[in-house]
Order: sequence, then structure tokens, then C-alpha cells
Amino acid sequence: MNKAGFWDNQERSSFVVQELSELKNIVKEMSNLDSNIKGLEELLSSGEDEETRELIETEYNELLKSLNKFELYYLLDDDYDKNNCILEIHSGAGGTEACDWAMMIYRMYLRWCDLKNYKYEILDYQEGEEVGIKSVSLLIKGMYAYGYLKCEKGIHRLVRLSPFDANHKRHTSFASVLATPVLEESSDIVIDEKDLKIDVYRSSGNGGQGVNTTDSAVRITHLPTKIVVTCQNERSQLQNKEHALNILRNKLKVLELEKKENELNSIKGEQKNIEFGSQIRSYVMHPYSMVKDHRTKCETSDVLKVLDGDLDMFIESMLKEYKNESSE
Repeated sequence: MNKAGFWDNQERSSFVVQELSELKNIVKEMSNLDSNIKGLEELLSSGEDEETRELIETEYNELLKSLNKFELYYLLDDDYDKNNCILEIHSGAGGTEACDWAMMIYRMYLRWCDLKNYKYEILDYQEGEEVGIKSVSLLIKGMYAYGYLKCEKGIHRLVRLSPFDANHKRHTSFASVLATPVLEESSDIVIDEKDLKIDVYRSSGNGGQGVNTTDSAVRITHLPTKIVVTCQNERSQLQNKEHALNILRNKLKVLELEKKENELNSIKGEQKNIEFGSQIRSYVMHPYSMVKDHRTKCETSDVLKVLDGDLDMFIESMLKEYKNESSE
């Protein structure tokens, strides 16, 4: 931070300042844990009367909570866990129902960002024909954004009584979520213009935080890899094109890393059809209430709380699963 020119790059400097703050928190929490353990040891050696036993039990339970929280730092130690994240949400087959479900998922992650104090930018926002959204792409900024959200990539399934069905029948809807880390080293990727198909279209939807609604939105297709990126959040077509190219470079860098190193295969996540049998999590609102993660078996009956952004129990259980798999 004391190096000359450190503050010239505001985005980079803010990330380093945030990292410093996070490291200070780790040291502080470690010191508190050490102090609490020593205090508990003193209590254990002080006697066994009823009052002391109750105090020991209280202190022990508080210590367990602190240890479980501290364990997250151990779980979030992969190469790109600290990085910002590009989160994409796509509605599955099913028209209105699927678009509405994609909107619900979108709102869930925005609420989660608010709870984590993460900032986000809407890169692309495609409205559904009647309600909801076909797709949305977000840049989420904050320490460990990718580390947490890598647990969310996959197919999310909703079962409910449809508000769009005149007969009020039960419907099943699907939406896919893809999380990709933002890599600083992607700037070294060279893209040949002849490999690109560039389309300009009109931005759509209010989208929340500052989505532009002019004819400046840009869609870029990288022909050799079939990767498609879009951007509509800037005011000019030129700015959107440059932003989209940066996103494309990032995705191509991720692809390059995946090919070079087998241990980075999980970065982009497994691509599956948005259909039955491929979901990572089910959100059931009828005939009973339950959210269940099919990978970890973690579940809760409070569907509305989860849809309001309370995802930590699912994310933490999946992080533990990742750690168990990597240690085997």
C-alpha cells in the first residue's frame, strides 16, 4: 500500500484495502479464540459446582459458534476464492413460469449480496416476454464473492402452485446459475477480431442498479469457442463493447486454465441441460415447505427465508463438502 502509484488504480487498491481489513479480522478472531480457550481451561480447573458447570457449558457453546465461523477461512482457501464473481442466471424451459422463477432467484442473490455488503453491477438483463427474466448477468464485488458463489452453480428447481395457472395447479420450474471468478491475469489474452460476431441491440428492463435502456447494448460471440457475452450497463456502445471484451477475455482465461490444470476444472462448473435430474437444489412450496440441497442433503422448511437471501447454511455445507472431496 505504501508503493508509489498504489492509489492510481482505484479498483485494485480498494480490493487490497479490503483484503487487509479481512486479514486483520482473521488475526483478531484468532486472538479472541485463543483467549477464550484459555479462559475455558481456567474454568475447567476451578471446580465442579453447579454454577461453574453451567458457566462452562455456556462458554463452550459460544466457543463452538466462534470456531464454526472461523472455519470458513479454512474452507475458502482455493486460488480464486477471494476474487470477485460473475454470476449468470438463465431461465429454463417453461415460458412464464420459468422466467418468474429466474426473477425470484435473481432477487434471492441480490438480497444475499445486501446481507454480505457486496456491491454488484448488472452487466446484462433480458426480460421475459410476459413476466420475470430470461437471463441476467451480474458482476459481484467483494472479498470471497467467488468462494461463496461457486457453491451455487447448477440447476435450481421450484415446485409451487402456479399463480399464472387459472386452475391453480402445481408446476415445476427450473433456472440455471453459473459462477465464474474474475481473473486479473485475463488482460494478457489476445482476441482476434475475425473470431468475433458482434451484435448491437436495445437494452431491456429496469434491472435494479442502473441498467441502461438505450440502443447501445452489445452481444459478442466468440466463434471458435461459442462463448457469448453481453453488456448493457454502460451509456455508450463503445463502453459496452470494451466491457464485454473484458468479460470475454476473463472467460477465455478461465477456459485456458481449465485446459492446463486439472485441479481448476471446477471453476466454470459442470454444464447440464436445464431439466429434471440435474438440479442441485429444490425449493418446494407445495404440498409442503422445504428447501433441500441434493449434494449435501442440507435442508430447511423456511423457504421464504431462503428466498430472501439466507443462503449461508447451504453455502457453508457445500464448502465443507468441497474440502472433504479435496482431502480424499
